[in-house]
Amino acid sequence: MRITLDLDEALIERACKLTGIKETEVVVRAGIEALITRASVEGLAALGGTKKSLARTPRRRSGKQA
Repeated sequence: MRITLDLDEALIERACKLTGIKETEVVVRAGIEALITRASVEGLAALGGTKKSLARTPRRRSGKQA
């Protein structure tokens, strides 16, 4: 998809410096992906602890068992 954006140059420069990404397109894509990840995590966190009657999930044991 092609889109035209009017971006704050200082904001893009700061993002490039912090991430080490040199291409504007790549830094914008990474920013959108980070925003999606953050929103997904917040959505999952909002669900945390809402299923009080849920059975405990068994955990894998590493190596030796007692």
